[in-house]
Amino acid sequence: MAKTLESKKACAVNPLKMSQPLGASYAFMGLDSCMPVMHGSQGCTSFGLVLLVRHFKEAIPLQTTAMNEVTTILGGYENIETALLNIKKRAAPRIIAICSTGLTETKGDDVDGYINMVRKRKPELDDTAIIYISTPDYVGAFEDGWRHAVTGLVKQIVPDTSAAPLVGQAAGQVNLLPGCHLTPGDLEEIKQILDDFGLTAITLPDVSGSLDGHIPSDWRGTTLGGTKHDDIIRMGESVATLAIGQQMHDAATALQERTGVPFHLFDRLTGLECNDRFLMTLSRISGKPVPQKYRRQRSQLLDAMLDGHFYLGAKKVALGAEPDLLFAAGSLLQEMGAELHTCVTTTHSPVLEQLPAEIALIGDLEDLEKGAADCDLMMTHSHGRQAAERLDKPFFRLGFPIFDRIGNAHRLMVGYRGTRQFIFEVANLMMAHIPHAHIDTWPLPDVAQRVAKPLEAIAELPWPAVVAKPTPTTTDGVTP
Repeated sequence: MAKTLESKKACAVNPLKMSQPLGASYAFMGLDSCMPVMHGSQGCTSFGLVLLVRHFKEAIPLQTTAMNEVTTILGGYENIETALLNIKKRAAPRIIAICSTGLTETKGDDVDGYINMVRKRKPELDDTAIIYISTPDYVGAFEDGWRHAVTGLVKQIVPDTSAAPLVGQAAGQVNLLPGCHLTPGDLEEIKQILDDFGLTAITLPDVSGSLDGHIPSDWRGTTLGGTKHDDIIRMGESVATLAIGQQMHDAATALQERTGVPFHLFDRLTGLECNDRFLMTLSRISGKPVPQKYRRQRSQLLDAMLDGHFYLGAKKVALGAEPDLLFAAGSLLQEMGAELHTCVTTTHSPVLEQLPAEIALIGDLEDLEKGAADCDLMMTHSHGRQAAERLDKPFFRLGFPIFDRIGNAHRLMVGYRGTRQFIFEVANLMMAHIPHAHIDTWPLPDVAQRVAKPLEAIAELPWPAVVAKPTPTTTDGVTP
């Protein structure tokens, strides 16, 4: 329904998007015992590391090949070899996942060739899986990096069993491919729903196991939790794959081609109808009826939608986010009666065609601010807070990064419960900005003020107008 346009400005002013390497690195955070590496300069890695640390308020394992002027010109083989050996020696990860940056992509480093050469020269790396994903940061956005990373993990780790499929050998096992717009809290909710249907999920990647804000029993230099390498290998034995978000279509397709496991794609899990379809799909896969608890949660969501539409109906919203998150949040708001007045996103996606708005603009926060001037609500990540302050608009933080609030890993927007919570949060924000009457809203005329407050009225009169009290006398006229 929406027409996708690109901003024609010569430069981005206050960028909305995050880069591909950052999205890929975030995906690698969902692997157990993994060390993500950015093949580029130290500055590229430092900037991404700061954003992840500020968003999750956690220690983030992220390394760099530390390219400089000389190695950029001569090639980065020695830097990659040194990085791999140092990481192996100091952290001993099960997986080392490398993503490129704009610097090395522009140079044209043959990283696949470098890795093959290192394998031949350094047998001590034989027991370590090394993954490489091409993610130039001068094209695409955060969501693209995540998409390429997950697709690459499927192609490089999952065995090709298409000649002799193993589909269904693991009864009750499903594959879950979540998009980058889902928080660790969202993944925990989805996995709990699957468990209630008697299904066990192999989640790729699983940031709910590594970035959910837990205190580990010991310190490791790698990721703490997430999807194990051996579990990724077993994905071909599942009965079905559940892909959440349009960005997961490529990974689900690649997995089906390699293993024969059929997939079900859900554009969003924020809303009523989409969750109905999700639960009915799980019921068919598991052969079990929908548990009673979800019938109750659905009824609660309907009540929340009834309560919330009084504060969201006919409101104009300016929304800036990655395509799948933009579609999930925007579709629900439209279903609640709001108007998607301004929609700004970061990259192209087929899901934007379904967005209930006239235009989806691939632009920046300056574009969002211009459109938000005529809106009642502004929604984007924390970099949009100054624009909301300048416009004096209610501001709802959404997406990545959110660095001026805590608990981001536990925010919930999926399922009946998550949809209900999202409605409550947005409606409460709008309620807090309803203008309320105060003492000067309807000023009384002077005559009414003197009647209502006679003593204050007398005190405000000029001195000559104040009548002095008469001197008391007795009945015979003598002053006592």
